[in-house]
Amino acid sequence: MKLYHAPGSCSQAVCIVLQETGLQAEIIQVDARKHVLEDGTDYYDLTELGYVPLLKLDDGTFLREGPVIAQYLADQRPESELIPAHGTMERYRLLEWLNFLTSEVHKGFIPLLYAVAAGKWFDTARPKLDRRYEWIDRQLAGKQFLMGDVFTVADAYLFALTGWGKAAWMKSVYNADIDFTRHTHIQTWYERVKARPAVQRVLNADGLPGN
Repeated sequence: MKLYHAPGSCSQAVCIVLQETGLQAEIIQVDARKHVLEDGTDYYDLTELGYVPLLKLDDGTFLREGPVIAQYLADQRPESELIPAHGTMERYRLLEWLNFLTSEVHKGFIPLLYAVAAGKWFDTARPKLDRRYEWIDRQLAGKQFLMGDVFTVADAYLFALTGWGKAAWMKSVYNADIDFTRHTHIQTWYERVKARPAVQRVLNADGLPGN
């Protein structure tokens, strides 16, 4: 398999899932701004959508959308417990989290990442995103991870997104910083996830060990 990935982007979550499962995939870096690969290949030649992640499967076909790719990979290694079994209520709870993170957190960051284009919407986006994090903080009370005591693909996804609001390099380039000092459960959760060996390997590979 080949995973097309931009360091520090949402595709970081898929890299974490790969590390957690032990599955092998060649990581091909994409310049997210210029939409080119390291060898100069136009990324739009691979996907008209132009964003990461993109997973090329062994049969030559492509799988798109980070949460879907993460589920696919986790299903290849059910013993990793990164995803509940099909048909269980726990699986639907995980899907609930992934849909929430996609629509309310991931998309909530977009006006902050593109402040100039967002214009007047920037001022409403930050407090709305902060309220979503307040809600997540309450859900993490008394839990190790989003689903309870087991780390799942939802935690990998939230970790990648939350890094946008915490990382110094993001704050210097974008206006994506979020004040997490009030969200004590999220802070504890973030450090717990960050300390996982698989996550550390991804951060180091991306050159973001201090994220």
